Amino acid sequence: MLYKNIYRDYYKNMKVPILAPSLLAANFSHLAEALGQIDGSGAEWTHLDVMDGNFVNEITFGPKMVKDLRPLSQSIFDVHLMITQPERHIEAFVNAGADYITFHHEAGLHIHRILGSIRDYGKKAGISIIPSTPVSAIEDILPFVDLILIMTVNPGFGGQKLITQCLEKIRTLFSLREKKGLSFLISADGGINPDTVSQVREAGTDILVAGEAFFKAPNKTAMAAILKGTGHNET
Repeated sequence: MLYKNIYRDYYKNMKVPILAPSLLAANFSHLAEALGQIDGSGAEWTHLDVMDGNFVNEITFGPKMVKDLRPLSQSIFDVHLMITQPERHIEAFVNAGADYITFHHEAGLHIHRILGSIRDYGKKAGISIIPSTPVSAIEDILPFVDLILIMTVNPGFGGQKLITQCLEKIRTLFSLREKKGLSFLISADGGINPDTVSQVREAGTDILVAGEAFFKAPNKTAMAAILKGTGHNET
């Protein structure tokens, strides 16, 4: 297919992707230190997974945690809402200091309204889909989003193996973005590590969300370079 040639040509000449380490994999008793590690590694964003124990089984943190962390970092705060009724909590995360707010297509009913609400607050609006949701489910809203987060594992906890079939969604989104002349960013989250990251980058991903691969690395600056494709696997 034509788009496969397009994304391969893009990969050969693409800019270095953005790295967004996920605080879900950090030690929650040392989050200030974790933010310092992100800022000092060359990673540009911080990914914050908000889980409510309903949309996914786990519970993490809410807007107060984001607010308390915001003064401690210069990175972009990429807040990923894995919660039901996300529209009820948009204002709270805006006030907490989120730069991007991403919610799940599977959890939202009035998608356009939620996206518009986020943008009306002056924030960037993102939509996420789980592995079983096809790209076709969100194709109509592509003009209204700033970011699309492709879950490459089933959401809820870290340390899972990347579902390689999900990379086809990234390729499809890349093709649709080119075809429609849109500018949304494509993010991938789940199972990204030195063994899998090259194929994730090659699919056309703009933002790499990595948790355990980053926080378990002894040398986080070296790991950031490996994941972004600017270093060698020598950690």
